[in-house]
Amino acid sequence: MEFKYPVGVELIAGVDEVGRGPLVGPVVTAAVILDPNKRIEGLKDSKKLSEKKRLLLAEEIKQKALAWSLGRAEPEEIDELNILHATMLAMQRAVENLKISPHLVLVDGNRVPNLEISAQAIVKGDSLVAEISAASILAKVARDQEMKELDQQYPQYAFAQHKGYPTKLHLEKLAEFGPLPQHRRSFAPVRKLFDNV
Repeated sequence: MEFKYPVGVELIAGVDEVGRGPLVGPVVTAAVILDPNKRIEGLKDSKKLSEKKRLLLAEEIKQKALAWSLGRAEPEEIDELNILHATMLAMQRAVENLKISPHLVLVDGNRVPNLEISAQAIVKGDSLVAEISAASILAKVARDQEMKELDQQYPQYAFAQHKGYPTKLHLEKLAEFGPLPQHRRSFAPVRKLFDNV
């Protein structure tokens, strides 16, 4: 299945998110407008790339794209709004942060954020649309970097390994050391621990 780009639309921004599932940290989004005259080889869903390849592509995207930006929603916003609405807010922020206004926004998934620009949701967009693939790479690299920094701050939680996802290791560390301010209180494994405090 291949995505057919709409005819006559020049500036297309791809938008994707990383970090809906983790128990800690922000949900991070990216918006990217690629330059049709500067091809970037190897763009695909960030989850299908090695970390080394992601880092190289992220640098190339930043250099060659017409515009790119990041957006985010913090754990407090996730707890207040719920993860879906916080993700939509973070996507909205990424698009609004672009230094060039796109004519069309293509969003990975089945929902679009509230925007003043026309937008379309594309299921599996991170595998079908180069702009969304680029956005998924930038968002993943940015969030992973934050998890490495959190790991340096709190090495006992092993954030560099599990990136905040609810793995067996993370749940064990959470039970042993308790939740941090950066943990999402509304997510069940964390909420249970706060309830017991």
